[in-house]
Amino acid sequence: MNVDLLLRGAEVIDGTGTEAKRADVAISGDKIVAVGDLHDVTAQRTIDLTGSFLTPGFIDIHTHSDVSVLLDPAAESKILQGVTTEVTGNCGFSAFPLDTDRLPLHADHIARIGDDPIDLTWHDLDTYAQAIEENPPALNVAPLVGHGTVRVAVMGVDDRRPTSEELARMQELVSQSMQQGAFGMSTGLTHIPSGYGEEDEVRELARVVGQWDGLYATHSRATPGEGFPAIEEAIRTSQQAGARLQASHAAINEPTKWGQATQYIALLEQAESDGLDVAFDVYPYDASSSSLTQYLPAWTQAGGTEGMRAMMEDPATRERALTELAAGWMNGIPWFWDRVVISRSGPGREECVGLTIKDAAERAGVDPATFTLDLCLEHGNSVQVVLFYRTEEDMMEFLAHRLSVVGSDGSAVPLDQQGLKPHPRGFGTFPRVLGRYVREKGLMSLPEAVRKMTSAVAERLQIQDRGVIRAGAVADLVAFDPTKVIDQASFEEPAREPIGISHVIVNGTLTVQDGSLTSARAGKVLRHINAA
Repeated sequence: MNVDLLLRGAEVIDGTGTEAKRADVAISGDKIVAVGDLHDVTAQRTIDLTGSFLTPGFIDIHTHSDVSVLLDPAAESKILQGVTTEVTGNCGFSAFPLDTDRLPLHADHIARIGDDPIDLTWHDLDTYAQAIEENPPALNVAPLVGHGTVRVAVMGVDDRRPTSEELARMQELVSQSMQQGAFGMSTGLTHIPSGYGEEDEVRELARVVGQWDGLYATHSRATPGEGFPAIEEAIRTSQQAGARLQASHAAINEPTKWGQATQYIALLEQAESDGLDVAFDVYPYDASSSSLTQYLPAWTQAGGTEGMRAMMEDPATRERALTELAAGWMNGIPWFWDRVVISRSGPGREECVGLTIKDAAERAGVDPATFTLDLCLEHGNSVQVVLFYRTEEDMMEFLAHRLSVVGSDGSAVPLDQQGLKPHPRGFGTFPRVLGRYVREKGLMSLPEAVRKMTSAVAERLQIQDRGVIRAGAVADLVAFDPTKVIDQASFEEPAREPIGISHVIVNGTLTVQDGSLTSARAGKVLRHINAA
């Protein structure tokens, strides 16, 4: 047999959780055609991987690369980690569907995920996919449809319940997106306008997703106080809608609940026991990141950034906003201003990047709440922050649990960040799991960690030909040195590539060779198995 590419002598971890076995892997076109002792196979190109481990390419189940793959198709920060597929459209943000009469509101909404502005030249999943494939990225894109984007398309950024006609139109847009190949629907219930949607609205949209056997991926509400009612809502919504549940970026951000990961997980275990198809994703850091506007009182954001600016011109309204903001975020979580770091500001505020809000406010000569509101009024949803409101102990409990999979919550971006300091999760999540939490801390076995990054994710997405190494599967692969692989990205210097990852293959095409990005751009837009 003669093949295009032969990978010789690797320790192969096939993605299913089984132990590594030494094997050769043969590739023709975009498919794996044989795995085993292939000493009699010839190839146009052979790579000796003796001493390396070979696994399926990592599938990042929670990303915000909706726009970044269009702005920079090299997808440098992710492909160098071994990520071969990005699941986009999370937290209620997707690049489709768009209402052409509301493009300014759509642009304002999508600014929350932290990218530079882009011309929105598409309107649905099909035309968005066409835009991507006209300039293919280095990795694959598997899109969800975002509740927030659907709401903007139908209702703008109005803080109210939908009419029956508007709800029907939102259901129609979700159905159209599923028909065109979306893998499910996401909510971002602390983001605006997704957060304006009440439980019954979300349930009726999730019901449409369930009809297509898609995934309901929820960034749940923030509900300070006893227990975890937001997770209970997510479970209830999925059960009543008949949709499979993916709880997004599991974490405990409320200081009074630190150390309660067991109780959080117990709710999901009970839901599984009751028959719900449920899992959750987690990234290996004790800090989160988001747009700063997420932490403003929800009512201030009606009408988008321009609506907020108009509203704050009234002194009494501004005073009310400052009073509520100073009292805490998301209905009462206390502010630790020295734990909130500005990662992206805006023109004229570049000196703020890397400072805590406490320090930036002191330099500006104002209190932290005033500084926060004014920065949001100046630069809207594009302002990004990193919040140190988590514990590593809780994160490790989430990461080790059998229901968890790995998702970065980051975007595929260039290593050259032009002075910005984004969360390091976009540059180091996957090698960090392999290096810090497998090799150094022994939190789980290497095959189990790989399963959480590959086949377990593919199963959630119902992708049948990726996430495993076997004959007939698509050749998305990553090779690494298990004794060296680790992240180098830090909060102080986030835009650093990992070490120990030597080769990445996407759809049979060598995309990273000897640790360096090639010019290959073989990524595709993937579609759900039940797409029409």
